[in-house]
Amino acid sequence: MPDAMISVAEARARILAAVKSLPAETVSVAEAVGRVTAIDIVARRTQPPVAVSAMDGWACRSADVAAVPAKLVEIGYVPAGASFDGTVGPGQAVRIFTGAPVPAGADCIVIQEDVDAAGKNLTVREGAKAGTYVRPAGLDFKAGEVGVPAGRRLTPADIGLVAAMNWPWLEVHRRPRIAMIATGDELARPGEPIGPNQIVSSNALALAALIREAGGIPIDLGIARDEEASLSAMADGARGADMLVTLGGASVGEHDLVRKVLGQRGLALDFWRIAMRPGKPLMFGRIDNAALLGLPGNPVSSLVCATLFLVPALRALQGERAESRPPLTAKLGRDLAENDGREDYLRSTLSFEADGTPVATPFDKQDSSMLSRLARADCLVVRAPRAPAAKAGSRVAIVPLGSAGAFLG
Repeated sequence: MPDAMISVAEARARILAAVKSLPAETVSVAEAVGRVTAIDIVARRTQPPVAVSAMDGWACRSADVAAVPAKLVEIGYVPAGASFDGTVGPGQAVRIFTGAPVPAGADCIVIQEDVDAAGKNLTVREGAKAGTYVRPAGLDFKAGEVGVPAGRRLTPADIGLVAAMNWPWLEVHRRPRIAMIATGDELARPGEPIGPNQIVSSNALALAALIREAGGIPIDLGIARDEEASLSAMADGARGADMLVTLGGASVGEHDLVRKVLGQRGLALDFWRIAMRPGKPLMFGRIDNAALLGLPGNPVSSLVCATLFLVPALRALQGERAESRPPLTAKLGRDLAENDGREDYLRSTLSFEADGTPVATPFDKQDSSMLSRLARADCLVVRAPRAPAAKAGSRVAIVPLGSAGAFLG
Protein backbone atom coordinates (compact mmCIF):
# COMPACT_ATOMS: atom_id res chain seq x y z
CA MET A 1 0.00 0.00 0.00
CA PRO A 2 1.48 3.41 -0.97
CA ASP A 3 0.61 5.04 2.38
CA ALA A 4 2.34 2.43 4.54
CA MET A 5 5.79 3.31 5.90
CA ILE A 6 8.28 0.69 4.71
CA SER A 7 11.86 -0.27 5.56
CA VAL A 8 14.97 0.88 3.70
CA ALA A 9 15.62 -2.66 2.46
CA GLU A 10 12.08 -3.06 1.11
CA ALA A 11 12.19 0.35 -0.58
CA ARG A 12 15.49 -0.48 -2.29
CA ALA A 13 14.17 -3.88 -3.39
CA ARG A 14 11.03 -2.32 -4.89
CA ILE A 15 13.02 0.29 -6.77
CA LEU A 16 15.47 -2.24 -8.19
CA ALA A 17 12.64 -4.57 -9.20
CA ALA A 18 11.02 -1.74 -11.16
CA VAL A 19 14.04 -0.59 -13.21
CA LYS A 20 15.48 -2.56 -16.11
CA SER A 21 18.81 -2.23 -17.86
CA LEU A 22 18.88 0.13 -20.82
CA PRO A 23 19.68 -0.97 -24.39
CA ALA A 24 23.24 -1.25 -25.63
CA GLU A 25 25.15 1.16 -27.80
CA THR A 26 28.55 0.97 -29.48
CA VAL A 27 31.38 3.19 -28.26
CA SER A 28 35.09 3.45 -28.96
CA VAL A 29 37.26 1.60 -26.46
CA ALA A 30 39.02 4.93 -25.91
CA GLU A 31 35.75 6.39 -24.58
CA ALA A 32 34.50 3.37 -22.66
CA VAL A 33 35.99 3.84 -19.19
CA GLY A 34 33.23 3.94 -16.58
CA ARG A 35 30.69 2.38 -18.95
CA VAL A 36 29.05 -0.99 -18.26
CA THR A 37 29.58 -3.87 -20.67
CA ALA A 38 26.46 -5.20 -22.38
CA ILE A 39 28.10 -8.43 -23.60
CA ASP A 40 30.97 -10.65 -22.55
CA ILE A 41 34.23 -9.34 -24.00
CA VAL A 42 35.96 -12.42 -25.42
CA ALA A 43 39.64 -12.47 -26.39
CA ARG A 44 40.08 -12.33 -30.15
CA ARG A 45 43.71 -13.44 -29.95
CA THR A 46 46.09 -15.32 -27.68
CA GLN A 47 48.53 -13.28 -25.61
CA PRO A 48 51.38 -13.85 -25.97
CA PRO A 49 50.69 -15.60 -29.29
CA VAL A 50 53.91 -17.68 -28.95
CA ALA A 51 56.40 -18.32 -26.18
CA VAL A 52 58.45 -15.16 -25.60
CA SER A 53 61.39 -14.10 -23.49
CA ALA A 54 60.70 -12.40 -20.16
CA MET A 55 64.22 -10.96 -19.92
CA ASP A 56 67.16 -9.71 -21.98
CA GLY A 57 69.75 -12.47 -22.41
CA TRP A 58 70.38 -15.56 -24.53
CA ALA A 59 67.96 -18.31 -25.51
CA CYS A 60 69.51 -21.75 -25.19
CA ARG A 61 68.91 -25.37 -24.17
CA SER A 62 68.71 -25.96 -20.42
CA ALA A 63 70.67 -29.19 -20.86
CA ASP A 64 73.65 -27.15 -22.11
CA VAL A 65 73.78 -24.97 -18.98
CA ALA A 66 73.00 -27.59 -16.35
CA ALA A 67 76.67 -27.49 -15.31
CA VAL A 68 78.48 -24.17 -15.15
CA PRO A 69 80.55 -22.52 -16.31
CA ALA A 70 79.17 -23.55 -19.70
CA LYS A 71 80.54 -22.57 -23.11
CA LEU A 72 78.08 -21.57 -25.85
CA VAL A 73 78.29 -19.99 -29.29
CA GLU A 74 75.93 -17.21 -30.36
CA ILE A 75 74.27 -18.06 -33.69
CA GLY A 76 71.69 -15.31 -34.00
CA TYR A 77 70.12 -12.12 -32.70
CA VAL A 78 66.40 -11.48 -32.14
CA PRO A 79 64.96 -8.19 -30.81
CA ALA A 80 61.29 -7.72 -29.85
CA GLY A 81 59.16 -7.60 -32.97
CA ALA A 82 61.45 -9.96 -34.92
CA SER A 83 62.07 -13.71 -34.89
CA PHE A 84 64.88 -16.22 -35.42
CA ASP A 85 63.97 -18.70 -38.14
CA GLY A 86 66.60 -21.32 -37.34
CA THR A 87 66.81 -23.92 -34.58
CA VAL A 88 69.02 -23.75 -31.50
CA GLY A 89 71.16 -26.87 -31.31
CA PRO A 90 73.59 -28.27 -28.73
CA GLY A 91 76.12 -25.70 -27.53
CA GLN A 92 74.32 -22.85 -29.30
CA ALA A 93 72.48 -19.71 -28.14
CA VAL A 94 70.56 -16.80 -29.65
CA ARG A 95 70.84 -13.25 -28.32
CA ILE A 96 67.28 -12.29 -27.30
CA PHE A 97 65.44 -9.34 -25.81
CA THR A 98 62.31 -9.05 -23.67
CA GLY A 99 59.17 -9.86 -25.65
CA ALA A 100 60.95 -11.58 -28.55
CA PRO A 101 59.80 -15.09 -29.58
CA VAL A 102 61.87 -17.92 -28.12
CA PRO A 103 63.59 -19.74 -31.03
CA ALA A 104 62.86 -23.37 -31.81
CA GLY A 105 65.10 -25.74 -29.86
CA ALA A 106 65.61 -23.34 -26.93
CA ASP A 107 63.75 -23.93 -23.67
CA CYS A 108 65.21 -21.33 -21.30
CA ILE A 109 66.73 -17.86 -21.12
CA VAL A 110 70.02 -17.11 -19.37
CA ILE A 111 70.03 -13.46 -18.42
CA GLN A 112 72.76 -11.17 -19.66
CA GLU A 113 74.01 -10.45 -16.13
CA ASP A 114 75.02 -14.15 -15.85
CA VAL A 115 76.92 -14.35 -19.15
CA ASP A 116 80.41 -13.21 -20.18
CA ALA A 117 80.48 -12.52 -23.91
CA ALA A 118 83.61 -12.33 -26.03
CA GLY A 119 82.26 -11.71 -29.49
CA LYS A 120 80.18 -14.78 -30.36
CA ASN A 121 81.75 -16.90 -27.64
CA LEU A 122 79.76 -17.04 -24.40
CA THR A 123 80.58 -18.23 -20.91
CA VAL A 124 77.48 -18.89 -18.82
CA ARG A 125 78.18 -18.48 -15.10
CA GLU A 126 74.66 -19.23 -13.79
CA GLY A 127 72.56 -22.04 -15.24
CA ALA A 128 68.80 -22.11 -15.89
CA LYS A 129 66.16 -24.82 -15.79
CA ALA A 130 63.71 -25.45 -18.60
CA GLY A 131 61.12 -22.67 -18.70
CA THR A 132 63.27 -20.10 -16.88
CA TYR A 133 62.31 -16.56 -18.03
CA VAL A 134 60.07 -17.98 -20.77
CA ARG A 135 56.50 -16.70 -20.99
CA PRO A 136 54.46 -19.49 -22.59
CA ALA A 137 51.89 -18.82 -25.29
CA GLY A 138 48.57 -17.79 -23.71
CA LEU A 139 50.10 -16.89 -20.34
CA ASP A 140 47.92 -13.74 -20.18
CA PHE A 141 44.84 -14.96 -22.07
CA LYS A 142 43.81 -17.30 -24.84
CA ALA A 143 41.57 -16.65 -27.83
CA GLY A 144 37.96 -17.39 -26.88
CA GLU A 145 38.37 -16.71 -23.16
CA VAL A 146 36.09 -14.17 -21.49
CA GLY A 147 38.30 -11.27 -20.46
CA VAL A 148 35.61 -8.92 -19.14
CA PRO A 149 32.12 -10.24 -18.37
CA ALA A 150 28.87 -8.49 -19.21
CA GLY A 151 27.66 -6.17 -16.47
CA ARG A 152 31.08 -4.88 -15.42
CA ARG A 153 31.83 -1.17 -15.07
CA LEU A 154 35.02 -0.72 -17.04
CA THR A 155 38.12 0.43 -15.17
CA PRO A 156 41.30 1.81 -16.79
CA ALA A 157 42.87 -1.65 -16.38
CA ASP A 158 39.85 -3.19 -18.17
CA ILE A 159 40.33 -0.76 -21.06
CA GLY A 160 43.92 -1.93 -21.42
CA LEU A 161 42.82 -5.57 -21.35
CA VAL A 162 40.05 -5.27 -23.96
CA ALA A 163 42.39 -3.28 -26.20
CA ALA A 164 45.01 -6.05 -25.87
CA MET A 165 42.27 -8.54 -26.79
CA ASN A 166 41.83 -6.52 -30.03
CA TRP A 167 38.48 -4.81 -29.39
CA PRO A 168 38.46 -1.30 -30.91
CA TRP A 169 34.70 -0.89 -30.28
CA LEU A 170 32.59 -2.11 -27.37
CA GLU A 171 28.92 -2.78 -26.68
CA VAL A 172 27.95 -0.96 -23.48
CA HIS A 173 24.63 -0.05 -21.92
CA ARG A 174 23.33 3.40 -22.70
CA ARG A 175 23.85 5.97 -19.96
CA PRO A 176 20.55 6.77 -18.18
CA ARG A 177 19.06 10.22 -18.68
CA ILE A 178 17.83 11.57 -15.35
CA ALA A 179 15.54 14.61 -15.38
CA MET A 180 15.49 16.71 -12.20
CA ILE A 181 12.97 19.24 -10.89
CA ALA A 182 13.52 21.17 -7.68
CA THR A 183 10.39 22.61 -6.09
CA GLY A 184 9.69 25.58 -3.85
CA ASP A 185 9.19 29.35 -3.90
CA GLU A 186 11.92 29.59 -1.27
CA LEU A 187 14.66 28.49 -3.68
CA ALA A 188 17.05 30.68 -5.68
CA ARG A 189 19.91 29.61 -7.92
CA PRO A 190 23.50 30.25 -6.74
CA GLY A 191 24.46 33.78 -7.77
CA GLU A 192 20.87 34.96 -8.25
CA PRO A 193 19.37 37.72 -6.09
CA ILE A 194 18.15 36.09 -2.89
CA GLY A 195 14.93 37.35 -1.33
CA PRO A 196 14.55 37.81 2.43
CA ASN A 197 12.71 34.47 2.76
CA GLN A 198 14.73 32.46 0.25
CA ILE A 199 17.65 30.04 0.42
CA VAL A 200 20.24 29.03 -2.17
CA SER A 201 19.25 25.86 -4.02
CA SER A 202 22.10 23.36 -3.60
CA ASN A 203 20.18 20.14 -4.13
CA ALA A 204 20.05 20.04 -7.90
CA LEU A 205 23.75 20.76 -8.35
CA ALA A 206 24.79 18.18 -5.77
CA LEU A 207 22.41 15.61 -7.23
CA ALA A 208 23.65 16.27 -10.78
CA ALA A 209 27.21 15.65 -9.58
CA LEU A 210 26.14 12.39 -7.95
CA ILE A 211 24.35 11.28 -11.12
CA ARG A 212 27.41 12.01 -13.28
CA GLU A 213 29.65 10.17 -10.82
CA ALA A 214 27.36 7.13 -11.03
CA GLY A 215 27.43 7.16 -14.84
CA GLY A 216 24.16 8.94 -15.59
CA ILE A 217 23.33 12.09 -17.57
CA PRO A 218 21.58 14.73 -15.43
CA ILE A 219 18.99 16.97 -17.08
CA ASP A 220 18.26 19.93 -14.81
CA LEU A 221 14.78 21.23 -15.66
CA GLY A 222 14.96 24.06 -13.13
CA ILE A 223 12.98 25.16 -10.09
CA ALA A 224 9.21 24.72 -10.11
CA ARG A 225 7.29 27.29 -8.08
CA ASP A 226 4.64 26.31 -5.56
CA GLU A 227 1.82 26.31 -8.06
CA GLU A 228 0.35 23.50 -10.12
CA ALA A 229 0.90 25.13 -13.51
CA SER A 230 4.62 25.66 -12.90
CA LEU A 231 5.25 22.08 -11.84
CA SER A 232 3.12 20.65 -14.62
CA ALA A 233 4.93 22.70 -17.26
CA MET A 234 8.32 21.59 -16.00
CA ALA A 235 7.23 17.96 -15.93
CA ASP A 236 6.66 18.23 -19.70
CA GLY A 237 10.43 18.56 -20.08
CA ALA A 238 10.97 15.13 -18.52
CA ARG A 239 9.46 13.30 -21.49
CA GLY A 240 12.04 10.93 -22.96
CA ALA A 241 14.04 10.70 -19.74
CA ASP A 242 14.66 7.31 -18.16
CA MET A 243 13.86 8.65 -14.70
CA LEU A 244 12.37 11.79 -13.20
CA VAL A 245 13.73 12.92 -9.85
CA THR A 246 11.89 15.59 -7.90
CA LEU A 247 13.46 17.48 -5.02
CA GLY A 248 11.00 18.47 -2.31
CA GLY A 249 7.22 18.48 -2.29
CA ALA A 250 6.81 14.80 -1.44
CA SER A 251 5.64 15.08 2.17
CA VAL A 252 2.24 15.96 3.57
CA GLY A 253 1.26 19.62 3.52
CA GLU A 254 -0.87 22.09 1.63
CA HIS A 255 2.11 23.36 -0.37
CA ASP A 256 3.39 19.87 -1.34
CA LEU A 257 2.18 19.56 -4.90
CA VAL A 258 4.26 16.79 -6.44
CA ARG A 259 1.92 13.90 -5.70
CA LYS A 260 -1.14 15.91 -6.67
CA VAL A 261 0.20 17.32 -9.96
CA LEU A 262 1.97 14.18 -11.12
CA GLY A 263 -1.00 12.11 -10.02
CA GLN A 264 -3.11 14.10 -12.48
CA ARG A 265 -0.55 13.19 -15.17
CA GLY A 266 -0.81 9.45 -14.54
CA LEU A 267 1.61 8.81 -11.69
CA ALA A 268 1.36 5.21 -10.47
CA LEU A 269 2.58 5.55 -6.90
CA ASP A 270 4.38 2.62 -5.27
CA PHE A 271 5.38 4.12 -1.89
CA TRP A 272 6.15 7.50 -0.37
CA ARG A 273 7.33 7.00 3.22
CA ILE A 274 10.36 5.14 4.56
CA ALA A 275 11.23 4.36 8.18
CA MET A 276 14.62 6.06 8.05
CA ARG A 277 16.43 9.18 9.18
CA PRO A 278 17.28 11.42 7.44
CA GLY A 279 14.78 11.09 4.62
CA LYS A 280 11.38 9.78 5.71
CA PRO A 281 9.39 11.41 2.85
CA LEU A 282 10.69 9.53 -0.20
CA MET A 283 8.35 8.77 -3.08
CA PHE A 284 8.67 6.15 -5.82
CA GLY A 285 6.46 5.23 -8.75
CA ARG A 286 6.17 5.41 -12.53
CA ILE A 287 5.01 8.15 -14.87
CA ASP A 288 5.09 8.37 -18.68
CA ASN A 289 6.98 5.03 -18.91
CA ALA A 290 9.75 6.36 -16.68
CA ALA A 291 10.59 5.72 -13.05
CA LEU A 292 9.88 8.56 -10.63
CA LEU A 293 11.92 9.13 -7.49
CA GLY A 294 10.73 11.92 -5.20
CA LEU A 295 13.55 12.95 -2.87
CA PRO A 296 13.15 15.12 0.23
CA GLY A 297 13.76 18.83 -0.17
CA ASN A 298 16.25 18.93 2.70
CA PRO A 299 19.73 18.84 1.09
CA VAL A 300 21.21 16.33 3.56
CA SER A 301 18.18 14.04 3.41
CA SER A 302 18.15 14.33 -0.36
CA LEU A 303 21.78 13.29 -0.80
CA VAL A 304 21.59 10.48 1.73
CA CYS A 305 18.49 9.09 0.02
CA ALA A 306 20.09 9.51 -3.41
CA THR A 307 23.12 7.56 -2.21
CA LEU A 308 20.96 4.73 -0.87
CA PHE A 309 18.31 4.54 -3.60
CA LEU A 310 19.17 6.54 -6.72
CA VAL A 311 22.74 5.28 -7.12
CA PRO A 312 21.68 1.58 -7.03
CA ALA A 313 18.91 2.38 -9.53
CA LEU A 314 21.43 4.06 -11.84
CA ARG A 315 23.66 1.00 -11.66
CA ALA A 316 20.73 -1.26 -12.49
CA LEU A 317 19.73 0.94 -15.44
CA GLN A 318 23.28 0.59 -16.76
CA GLY A 319 23.18 -3.20 -16.45
CA GLU A 320 25.84 -3.34 -13.74
CA ARG A 321 26.01 -6.69 -11.97
CA ALA A 322 24.74 -6.57 -8.42
CA GLU A 323 27.54 -7.96 -6.28
CA SER A 324 26.54 -10.04 -3.28
CA ARG A 325 28.87 -9.11 -0.46
CA PRO A 326 28.54 -8.60 3.28
CA PRO A 327 28.08 -5.00 4.43
CA LEU A 328 31.20 -3.04 5.24
CA THR A 329 31.85 -2.60 8.93
CA ALA A 330 34.04 -0.46 11.16
CA LYS A 331 34.75 0.04 14.82
CA LEU A 332 32.56 2.64 16.44
CA GLY A 333 34.53 5.69 17.52
CA ARG A 334 32.16 6.97 20.20
CA ASP A 335 29.28 5.76 22.38
CA LEU A 336 25.77 5.95 20.91
CA ALA A 337 22.43 5.97 22.67
CA GLU A 338 19.68 3.48 21.81
CA ASN A 339 17.85 4.16 18.57
CA ASP A 340 14.14 4.77 18.00
CA GLY A 341 11.87 3.13 15.42
CA ARG A 342 13.60 4.51 12.31
CA GLU A 343 16.77 3.24 10.64
CA ASP A 344 19.47 5.84 11.23
CA TYR A 345 22.25 6.93 8.86
CA LEU A 346 24.75 8.93 10.89
CA ARG A 347 27.27 11.15 9.14
CA SER A 348 30.68 10.03 10.34
CA THR A 349 34.41 10.46 9.81
CA LEU A 350 36.79 7.55 9.20
CA SER A 351 40.19 7.01 10.77
CA PHE A 352 42.40 3.95 10.80
CA GLU A 353 44.19 2.10 13.55
CA ALA A 354 47.81 0.97 13.18
CA ASP A 355 46.71 -2.39 11.77
CA GLY A 356 44.42 -0.71 9.21
CA THR A 357 41.14 -1.31 11.05
CA PRO A 358 38.69 1.46 10.10
CA VAL A 359 37.11 3.48 12.91
CA ALA A 360 33.86 5.36 12.18
CA THR A 361 33.10 8.29 14.48
CA PRO A 362 29.66 9.89 14.09
CA PHE A 363 29.45 13.66 14.46
CA ASP A 364 27.94 14.69 17.77
CA LYS A 365 25.27 16.76 16.01
CA GLN A 366 23.29 15.06 13.23
CA ASP A 367 20.80 17.83 12.44
CA SER A 368 19.68 17.32 8.84
CA SER A 369 20.10 21.03 8.10
CA MET A 370 23.90 20.71 8.44
CA LEU A 371 25.16 20.12 4.91
CA SER A 372 28.71 20.95 6.01
CA ARG A 373 28.74 17.79 8.13
CA LEU A 374 27.81 15.67 5.12
CA ALA A 375 30.57 17.29 3.05
CA ARG A 376 33.09 16.35 5.76
CA ALA A 377 31.74 12.82 6.26
CA ASP A 378 33.59 9.77 4.96
CA CYS A 379 30.79 7.32 5.65
CA LEU A 380 27.35 6.79 7.14
CA VAL A 381 27.05 4.63 10.24
CA VAL A 382 23.93 2.48 9.94
CA ARG A 383 21.79 1.85 13.02
CA ALA A 384 18.86 -0.53 12.87
CA PRO A 385 15.46 0.47 14.26
CA ARG A 386 15.35 -0.02 18.04
CA ALA A 387 19.09 -0.72 18.13
CA PRO A 388 20.34 -0.82 21.73
CA ALA A 389 22.95 1.60 23.04
CA ALA A 390 26.36 0.93 21.49
CA LYS A 391 29.77 1.39 23.06
CA ALA A 392 32.87 2.75 21.35
CA GLY A 393 34.85 -0.15 19.89
CA SER A 394 31.81 -2.23 18.90
CA ARG A 395 31.33 -3.14 15.23
CA VAL A 396 28.84 -1.17 13.13
CA ALA A 397 27.74 -1.34 9.51
CA ILE A 398 28.81 1.61 7.36
CA VAL A 399 28.02 3.05 3.94
CA PRO A 400 31.19 4.63 2.50
CA LEU A 401 30.93 8.02 0.83
CA GLY A 402 33.05 9.46 -1.98
CA SER A 403 36.62 8.22 -2.27
CA ALA A 404 36.29 6.19 0.95
CA GLY A 405 34.27 3.64 -1.04
CA ALA A 406 37.15 2.90 -3.39
CA PHE A 407 39.63 2.80 -0.52
CA LEU A 408 37.59 0.36 1.58
CA GLY A 409 36.83 -1.80 -1.48
